[in-house]
Amino acid sequence: MGTGAHTYLPDPRNEAVKVWINGTLKPRAEATVSVLDSGFVLGDGVWEGLRVHHGHVAFLGRHLDRLYEGAKTLDFDIGLSRDELTAAIRDTLEANDMVSGEGVHIRLMVTRGVKATPYQDPRVTIGPATIVILPEWKTPDPEVAKRGLKLFTVHVRRGYPDVQDQKLNSHSKLNCIMACIQATKAGADEALMLDPHGFVATCNSTHFFIVRKGEVWTSTGDFCLGGITRGVVIEMCEAAGIPVFQKNFSLTDVYGADEAFTTGTFAGVVPVTEIDGRSVSTGRGPIVERLQRLYRERIERESRG
Repeated sequence: MGTGAHTYLPDPRNEAVKVWINGTLKPRAEATVSVLDSGFVLGDGVWEGLRVHHGHVAFLGRHLDRLYEGAKTLDFDIGLSRDELTAAIRDTLEANDMVSGEGVHIRLMVTRGVKATPYQDPRVTIGPATIVILPEWKTPDPEVAKRGLKLFTVHVRRGYPDVQDQKLNSHSKLNCIMACIQATKAGADEALMLDPHGFVATCNSTHFFIVRKGEVWTSTGDFCLGGITRGVVIEMCEAAGIPVFQKNFSLTDVYGADEAFTTGTFAGVVPVTEIDGRSVSTGRGPIVERLQRLYRERIERESRG
């Protein structure tokens, strides 16, 4: 288990979890897909990470927007309407007695489907899309949200959209995986990635923000996924009167920041305490602490409807 923002508390209940695969619920140990599935053969698919609060999937509409847009970009039909997919998620939660539970995380995965042969051409796909709904009892380690993360700036860049569009939440994540490996070898929790121009873009699995003189800065978003939590945090800042800017900034700006933090569906707002061996803050700074509180309140309102 890693030590980054996705660090979680182990839960033995996950051994008995039922996984939804193309309309059938299967025990976790038996939940498999074909070796000829497009996702396995080529990473040809899209996915979403969903957080459940009081039995309600937080920001589900935004996640489904991104999922269906990704499938349209890849030119395949998910095969279920939004309402049908929402019902399948609900059925999966009910089958696992998770409707009223807390600390539930869902991995929703959709691939192009099974292929006649392991070859990239979409025209050799012979079946409908493969849909997997994998729920887990997965609570973020609360110590991480207090202690903070150590980041390391890696050489792996977030590329131009004509090479692989970073806004597409595809199954193919090799650039992020390579970034994560380099950061891990450097003794960090997560990688800080730059864009092709050398400006700060994002982390390998979360979005990145800094705080300078009471202002919150994040990247332009041109070279990173359209993060759901990232967008919510920007909205929260605007509503709370905290100056927030989406802009280009360099590592010099980062090293001189008063605070830094990451955002993501799984762990919410997590402080960053060290970047490239330079101390940023000790634990949570005042802006990060305030944003953590505002995010908890926002999630609570979202889950209560």
